[in-house]
Amino acid sequence: MALELPALPYAYDALGPYMSKETLEFHHDKHHMAYVTNGNNALKDNPLADKSIEEICKAAFAEKNAPLINNVGQHYNHIHFWSWMKPNGGGKKLPGRLQAAIDSDLGGYDKMRTDFIQAGVTQFGSGWCWIARKDGKLTIMKTPNGENPLMHGASPILGCDVWEHSYYIDYRNLRPKYLEAFVDSLVNWDYVDEMFSKS
Repeated sequence: MALELPALPYAYDALGPYMSKETLEFHHDKHHMAYVTNGNNALKDNPLADKSIEEICKAAFAEKNAPLINNVGQHYNHIHFWSWMKPNGGGKKLPGRLQAAIDSDLGGYDKMRTDFIQAGVTQFGSGWCWIARKDGKLTIMKTPNGENPLMHGASPILGCDVWEHSYYIDYRNLRPKYLEAFVDSLVNWDYVDEMFSKS
């Protein structure tokens, strides 16, 4: 299956002031499009081309196939990243079952927020911070570059992109401020709950 760039689920200016129209235009139209183009090139004549994107991610990591890890991994990450955000998102009002799991596995909302932001702040260079489900429990993770929890035996339910192109236009070098804005004002907890249900 050929990789395709999905449309954003909201207008380019819908996430302001926390994520600008300019950031979304560059991040979605240029960066994500490049992962799609390069991912499709890397999948040409590859037996994995017919597999699901999740299966490609896992197999690419097992085979140490860097072009697929970087590009198909990033395509997977970004498909969900756009849906993990919404206008007037964030905050502490979470669907009940998800809140119960965060309470039992991650020590409650405030601790989860602190640990998630810390994972993003301490991911050196480019990468992602995550809430993922592994062995039946929620856990906070971070991965370098285009890697994701699927490649490490876990199911992602929330991820935040800490590559500089995700925040530099709006926050310059203040990655912690970007991560705080993401959790407090952008997260689409309903989509996180949907991923949690499927995990």
